[in-house]
Amino acid sequence: MIIVHVVEPFAAGVSVFVRSLTESMPDELHIVVHGERKKEVSAAAVKNTFPKNNVRFIRWQSAQRSIHPLKDFLALAELYKILRRLKRKNLVDAVHLHSSKSGFLGRIACRMAGIEKVVYTPNGAPFLSGGSSIANFFYQQIEKFGNRIGGEVVCCSASEQKVYGKLGVRSVYVNNGISVKSFNQPAVKKENDVFTVITTGRIENQKNPALFNEIASYFEEFKQFRFIWAGDGQEKHLLTSQNIQVTGWVSSEEIKRLVVQADVYLSTSIFEGLSFGVLEALALNKPVLLSECVGNKDVVKKGINGDIFTNKTEAIVKILSYFNNRDMVDVMGQHSRDICKSEFDMFQNFLDYKRIYQTKRSTPDHETLQAAI
Repeated sequence: MIIVHVVEPFAAGVSVFVRSLTESMPDELHIVVHGERKKEVSAAAVKNTFPKNNVRFIRWQSAQRSIHPLKDFLALAELYKILRRLKRKNLVDAVHLHSSKSGFLGRIACRMAGIEKVVYTPNGAPFLSGGSSIANFFYQQIEKFGNRIGGEVVCCSASEQKVYGKLGVRSVYVNNGISVKSFNQPAVKKENDVFTVITTGRIENQKNPALFNEIASYFEEFKQFRFIWAGDGQEKHLLTSQNIQVTGWVSSEEIKRLVVQADVYLSTSIFEGLSFGVLEALALNKPVLLSECVGNKDVVKKGINGDIFTNKTEAIVKILSYFNNRDMVDVMGQHSRDICKSEFDMFQNFLDYKRIYQTKRSTPDHETLQAAI
């Protein structure tokens, strides 16, 4: 079976998601049609993290993040040509579209190319961005229109499926997952006794860095606390509190080390699909303190492996409670890993994607695949 993945934001959580799909289906061939966000990470660096045996890449040169009618038309035309060529070479059993831009352009391109098996995973509903009611309404109409074109919407969490249902878009959901066994927490002694709160990912509006800064600012005069944002982004300037360390883009191994050293994982997101950063924190035995939003609410069992908060004050109170109950933090961390193993293991969850993709067509040999690409 050959799955063609179409992804414009070839960075952050979406690239992790696509890579996880390829790792969980080693017997299938995956062709990744991708854009690039050089300011975050080069496409070459992302490709190096993928399996070598069952993944091939095609550059989608015209793909870009912002909405621009002319550039988007060029991106659509290029994507159509790529998909049409693959279909003619008998190299498409299913097309999986990742994120809103790829989902919209991809469904049009698949319709034009006569490809019937189309799956779209939003990985964060764009109409929940909170930027403005006008912008949200615009994205709602795009999602509705895209859904009428065709394809099956597969959300990555139950709460994301629920908001699509309220929009009138029929969908199913498959929980995001990670390879839990690759996140075995090493026996590392903490570097100091400072209570450390960490988050990871792009510093952008969706992650609400302003709220993260407000929470950290409360503890600015207390030397027993520090906050880490492992990542970078265009809204870095909002993290002004003196007790926040912004690492910039670092390796996945360094992020893992930082999370292991921390006490609590904090997410201030406005919305999520189902955050891989949060799942990795669970696998590393960390309690999670998460804003009440789509995606986050699927991960927390309140008081067992962490808590949900609705405002700055609630988050501050919870952090103080964790600081004063270190034994409770350790126990919650153990529950986090157990929950991750039982509910968010990709080798279990992503079998559902294989069933969604499944067809009876034969797979061409390696030489045929290379010649077509």
